[in-house]
Amino acid sequence: MSRVQESSSGFRRPGLTLALLAFAQLIISIDYNIVYVALPEIGESLGFSAQTLQWVISAYAVAFGGFLLLGGRAVDLFGPRRMFILGLVLYAAASLAGGLAASPGPLVAARAVQGLGGAFLFPATLTLVSTGFAEGRERNRAFAVWGTAGGSGMILGSLLGGVLTQAFGWPAVFYVNVPLAAAAAVLAVPLIDPGATAGVLRAAGRRFDLGGALTATAGTTLVVFALVQGPESGWTAPAVVGGAVAGTLLLAMFAAIEARSADPLLPLRLLRGRDLGSGVLVTFLYMGTFGTLLYFLTVYFQVVHGYDALRTGLAFLIPMAAIVAGAQLAGKLATNCGTRTTMIASLIVGLAGTMLVAATLATDASYAALIPGLVVLGLGQGAGYTLMFGAATAGTAPHHQGVASGVASTAQQIGGAVGLAVLVAIANAGTDGLTGPALRSATTDGLRTATFVAAAGIALTAMVALGFSPSRKPLTENAAGAAADETPVAA
Repeated sequence: MSRVQESSSGFRRPGLTLALLAFAQLIISIDYNIVYVALPEIGESLGFSAQTLQWVISAYAVAFGGFLLLGGRAVDLFGPRRMFILGLVLYAAASLAGGLAASPGPLVAARAVQGLGGAFLFPATLTLVSTGFAEGRERNRAFAVWGTAGGSGMILGSLLGGVLTQAFGWPAVFYVNVPLAAAAAVLAVPLIDPGATAGVLRAAGRRFDLGGALTATAGTTLVVFALVQGPESGWTAPAVVGGAVAGTLLLAMFAAIEARSADPLLPLRLLRGRDLGSGVLVTFLYMGTFGTLLYFLTVYFQVVHGYDALRTGLAFLIPMAAIVAGAQLAGKLATNCGTRTTMIASLIVGLAGTMLVAATLATDASYAALIPGLVVLGLGQGAGYTLMFGAATAGTAPHHQGVASGVASTAQQIGGAVGLAVLVAIANAGTDGLTGPALRSATTDGLRTATFVAAAGIALTAMVALGFSPSRKPLTENAAGAAADETPVAA
């Protein structure tokens, strides 16, 4: 295989294609948080109750998490290019519908369709990055660019949400996605070759596992619903208990179907792989720890210090810059030191930053006092996000990259829901019935405790990351040609 073929793997213009993939990941990441700061205005404008407003966030999370496995397998069957474009089209259409919504129901439905679009777009994007760039320096650089977009996008969403809401009103946080997603879908047509990214399993005559798809999607959706709704309705509420029980039973049915299926949606043997098995736990724990800190910092800035939406967004500029720097540094270190070593180092740095942030949280603390911790935290968080998905799918054959990405992403979504539920309960334990200065003080104490608990979870994540395969030296050009059809060994 020539170097040109090895480098592009069907991408006629790999630099522009990588920029497009990073742009798509930026859209996904921004949508995680862009709505948060607009929630009060959305609730007042559309007449949401205090109990139903959370579904502006939850509908997206439930649909995204519930359909990820199905989206990942669709990537393998129908090709990442088709699913990439489909996901973007769903994003654009749902965002337009969300901005036009005049009542709660249509807005919640639009957010659910956005989540569905993400469930197709995310594994397609990750598969294109994993299989479209040569192992070693080129792939590590691609993951650094992709991870920069993903890690910084979550914080950029808060900043952009604040600016747009204050300047143009809440519909702007939806309308902004329409031209962005539409432009990315149009650019995908010339930049991603349909032949080089066709569905490998479909070309081989494999069938779609309908029973597995239905049980996996319904089961995961119900479990995510229970995890998201539990903190709001109470863990003993009939809807929460019923959703958890029904979801667990459906997932058990899914496992039984997959064990007997000739063409399973998720070949269970993939989960026994060292990298994917470790990766599922790492992505789960990463989002259950790092993924919750943005929420707690938002509460700290707005509830304790009284920041408005715009000032809250601006407060995240420094950690966003640190995340970008960490993501870029991770790609270079992974090439020189190996993915596993760099991943563990990033988690240790993030652990130090998290503990430093927790130690400086105080009712009367200035923003400047937080900056050292936010910088160290951002460096570790950005590097870890860049590496964990590639490390998780490193030992997976190309024709299973989509479903492997879906599995890791599902673990990410469930981990975020579980982590937030647990840590919010810890943070709010001492705030009942308090108001004024007493509430601010108790909120600060609770946030500090929750952040220290998150730090303990990050330490556990670093230990789990030891399970990743040690990186081997990159193949020479001739060896790469001979092994082109073998399972990739490093992200």
